[in-house]
Amino acid sequence: MDGPDQSDLAEEQRLAIAYSPGLMRPALASLFAFDRRMAQIVAKTTEPLLGQMRLAWWRDMLGMPVSVRPAGDAVLDALGRHWTGRERELVAMVDGWEILLPGEMLTRNQMQEFGEGRAAPFGALRQADGQAAEERVAAAAFHWALADAAAHSADARERAAFVETGLARLAIRGSIEPGLRGLAVLQALALRALSRGGRPLLEGRGAALVALRAGLLGR
Repeated sequence: MDGPDQSDLAEEQRLAIAYSPGLMRPALASLFAFDRRMAQIVAKTTEPLLGQMRLAWWRDMLGMPVSVRPAGDAVLDALGRHWTGRERELVAMVDGWEILLPGEMLTRNQMQEFGEGRAAPFGALRQADGQAAEERVAAAAFHWALADAAAHSADARERAAFVETGLARLAIRGSIEPGLRGLAVLQALALRALSRGGRPLLEGRGAALVALRAGLLGR
């Protein structure tokens, strides 16, 4: 596949890609690789100002025409191939991750803003029109964003707050559009993980069945 090495992605992300239509897979794979890069920047940051500078570099790159961006970074190159014209949503993801830079304990509002920012690019992949379709995708991506954050949090209070914030967002009923079937898989796993207190998304014997059902039915 054209794009970054998928071996660096989480298993549930690779599963989501596998359940997605072929034409959607490069965009989804490059989005997950970009999200992982943002997570790595935040995780490795001890001085918030340095983290802000690194994230600002990505905003600058995404604000440039693809033709003048520096070449050689696998993630940036892939975004140029598969996300041209949708950079605003990628910048929203950068803004979301910036909220998690080291500092004071996060508030619930900040966690919600993080989830919405991290979820924003999935809306740019939506093909179905209408408010119902928009809300369906936004809720699914939000649940994944918060469940994944909870599963990776080493602080019990923070993890519990991520769980509460994630579960406070209602899951929209009905099947998701076929092109985003992989996102339905992530949401189903996310809701299960949140209900289990923020456990890893693919933990336990039941996870595979949950993923299979969502992958087949889109919900």
